[in-house]
Amino acid sequence: MLDLKQIKADPDAVARGLAKRLPDVDFSEILELDRRSRELIGQIEALRAERKDIARQIGQKKKAGEDSADLEARAAEIKKGIEDGEPELDAIKDKLQRLLAELPNIPDEIVPPGGKENNQVVHTWGEAPDRGDWGLDHVELSQRLNLIDYERGVKIGGSGFWLYTGMGAALEWALLNYFCQKHFKDGYQFLLPPHMLVHECGYAAGQFPKFTDDVFHLQTDEGERDRFLLPTAETAILNVYRDEILKPEQLPTKCFAYTPCYRREAGSARTEERGMIRGHQFNKVEMFQFTAPEDGKAALDELVGRAQGIMEELGLHYRTSLLAAEDASASMALTYDIEVWLPSLGIYKEVASVSWARDYQARRANIRFKPKGAKQTEFIHTLNGSGLATSRLFPAILEQHQRPDGSVAVPEVLRPWLGVDVLEPPRG
Repeated sequence: MLDLKQIKADPDAVARGLAKRLPDVDFSEILELDRRSRELIGQIEALRAERKDIARQIGQKKKAGEDSADLEARAAEIKKGIEDGEPELDAIKDKLQRLLAELPNIPDEIVPPGGKENNQVVHTWGEAPDRGDWGLDHVELSQRLNLIDYERGVKIGGSGFWLYTGMGAALEWALLNYFCQKHFKDGYQFLLPPHMLVHECGYAAGQFPKFTDDVFHLQTDEGERDRFLLPTAETAILNVYRDEILKPEQLPTKCFAYTPCYRREAGSARTEERGMIRGHQFNKVEMFQFTAPEDGKAALDELVGRAQGIMEELGLHYRTSLLAAEDASASMALTYDIEVWLPSLGIYKEVASVSWARDYQARRANIRFKPKGAKQTEFIHTLNGSGLATSRLFPAILEQHQRPDGSVAVPEVLRPWLGVDVLEPPRG
């Protein structure tokens, strides 16, 4: 959430910053609601002060045996004025909060304006493998190697689901083990959060109210809190410290979590979304950092480097892109995507997204810290990064490491979990 004080101080500057995302930004309603809110607060506080003074006068008159009817009538008027003003004030505050919550984050100055056509490739590693005339796509490879059962996945879960089998399940778990071991070894705190989250979690992350329909909501009993299935572990990790004040020595706090991710986005019949490229459930290890504002840039560089390092250890050709403002999450000031090359499609697909929210999420989640020597608390900065997601990484491994005989070389870092160097078609 943006800082109302910043909007009030220089609305034109904030509007210019948001122009990369929003063609027209008008703060007039927000500013008027804030003005009316402050006006009502002043009126109500004045009435309360008057009521307190009248109560004192009534007490004195009664003690002296004098008539206090006029004062009591005025006290009744004041009470009604307060009772009439408070609901209006609450309604104004609610609307003001809603309008502020709907505003996206201000993009960083280096972020290009516009949509994905303006994304900028900032780094490339490796070369696209030559598949010759023998290369197969990941769907055929996974079926020939008995790694994925697409038909039974749909039978169990419906469209947009698949079933890992045999060495396919082992390869998926090897990836997740490798990610977790790497982050744990480097000092990140391992978390296994709930998959069912309360509404406040989505709001704090910036996904609600605008993107409420993008998640799976659960039916709950009357009087029970609304819950939804987490779309990413970021939504859960951020809320670990919701409404808390962290100590300076706790920063930076570095965490990672493994969870499945549940999303309403459906696959399509397009070739580039066949197989595991897009579905309702996929596995991901998510990295997260809570930092002091001055440490945000270093944390971003660290998270990008970690995601890139994993790709390189897997031997996969990839590129890193700086996302344009409209292609990045509305909650984020700056986002880099790590995109893997899929030879059968001739395109790059995102397998990791690393973002810096600055204080946007912390303001919504009310997560603060008190710098040493400071009198006031400050909002922390939050950053997240995939470390990594597997549903597109798995196909890329098959396609980039396939061999002319139909087998697939296992990346060296995964061999300790799989116990084999090569995935081969079953004999007979």
